[in-house]
Amino acid sequence: MNRLHKIQEHSQSIWLDLLDRKLMDSGKLKQLIEEDGLRGLTSNPAIFEKAISNSSDYDEDIISLSQKELDNEGIFFELAIKDIQRAADIFKPVYDQTNGMDGYVSLEVSPLLAKDSQATFEQAQELWNKIERKNVMIKIPGTEEGLDAIQKCITEGININVTLLFGLDRYRTVAETYLKGLEDRAAAGKSVSEVSSVASFFLSRIDVLVEPLLKEKGLEDLIGEVAIASAKKAYEIYNEVFTKDRFKELEAKGAKPQRLLWASTSTKDPSFRDVKYVEALIGENTVNTVPMDTLDAFRDHGEVTDSLSSDLDKAIMALLRIDQSGIDMNNITQQLEDEGIEKFNTPFNTLLTSIENQKKESVR
Repeated sequence: MNRLHKIQEHSQSIWLDLLDRKLMDSGKLKQLIEEDGLRGLTSNPAIFEKAISNSSDYDEDIISLSQKELDNEGIFFELAIKDIQRAADIFKPVYDQTNGMDGYVSLEVSPLLAKDSQATFEQAQELWNKIERKNVMIKIPGTEEGLDAIQKCITEGININVTLLFGLDRYRTVAETYLKGLEDRAAAGKSVSEVSSVASFFLSRIDVLVEPLLKEKGLEDLIGEVAIASAKKAYEIYNEVFTKDRFKELEAKGAKPQRLLWASTSTKDPSFRDVKYVEALIGENTVNTVPMDTLDAFRDHGEVTDSLSSDLDKAIMALLRIDQSGIDMNNITQQLEDEGIEKFNTPFNTLLTSIENQKKESVR
């Protein structure tokens, strides 16, 4: 059996961290769904920047949209919405077959709004209403400022992919924010059965940032293990939060748990196994979103075991050793959050510049 299909036997869903028109035009996306059991797709500003800036696939639409009274960001979101709607339609059979558990496509609000809660909420509402697809998730960064927007969106029945999560304390807060949003929605007499959410916990960037600190503290044996240890601890928190009476009351009304989604799963260190962050975190009721290279690599040589729930004691001990060494993981995860926002701001601004340049070319 295809190794990617085997992952589904452990109740984990594989989503693709990529979207462009070539993927859909060529039939490749449909093929991945049919042959590999792909069950969803995520996008981000960097992905769209590559798609739009590095191809001519969007040129005609940019020229057409430039005739309307739209700024460059408005043009971008019109382009993105068109792609997201098309991808969502391709995934609709998956959404139906899984009773709304999978088959989602994610579009992110402007990263420039990461510190503005109200503007984030308003744009999330606008995108959700324009896309008009039940199997779409709006991505909102899990920053301190994003929490209120996330709660309001859940209360309004908007599916949310909470992105850029690195720290365990913040993850727990995000899970509780999801519950609060559902509770507010239920209190208003509205259905909670069709609201869906994932919490995207980023992995490889943690190991990259912490590696020199581990060397400095003589903890070389933990190099490449911190992100996985953090993820396993996050999964323990997930199982704690979503088995308590607070969620059970919502579940009785049809609510779904907010699944953990493993993100940033391509290995940055060439000495690591290229499917490291997939093999180590296979477990029930989770999602792993992977770039195409990692998807291809796992199909070729990935090993499938129920790895996420194993060696939790080892993971807890690793995190304890780090804390005892004086390495402050809260500072590290806050730095990663700040850098993560910037890593999306930069390509987003490049994207807006590319659209501006295309508009200028069209009038020459």
